[in-house]
Amino acid sequence: MGRQPEVLWAQRSDKIYLTVSLPDARDVSVQSQPQGLFQFSAVGAQGELFDFSLELYDTTIPEASKTKIGMRNIICSIKKEKKAWWKRLLKSEEKPAPYIKVDWNKWCDEDEQSDISDSFASDDENNGGVDDDDSDDDGLLYLPDLEKARGK
Repeated sequence: MGRQPEVLWAQRSDKIYLTVSLPDARDVSVQSQPQGLFQFSAVGAQGELFDFSLELYDTTIPEASKTKIGMRNIICSIKKEKKAWWKRLLKSEEKPAPYIKVDWNKWCDEDEQSDISDSFASDDENNGGVDDDDSDDDGLLYLPDLEKARGK
């Protein structure tokens, strides 16, 4: 049994997003089964094995699910068999393992779903969630010219 990477999750009425935080992962294996069993394994940057299995809250459609491997994370979009909001990620009512956390960057409530576009981009592509499109100064801080300040 290997180590468990940090897993962030969010949902929409028709799918579950699992973001596995594992930089420079190799030999990534993702398996999803209709009854809701999800299995992940990969080799980390230092050659250590990472793996975990989740028994999801309800049934899924594995052939309609997608996986995107980025430089810092692996994003899995798991299609739900029934379009509905799940009460929780896992079938078990126990508290989830400490490596499973809510992905607040992708999270939306039921009443907000129509307002949010469906994003399947990894953090590698969206600057870690930072939206800098509306900035005129390209993210630079204003710093006074210290040479001029010393000369006074």
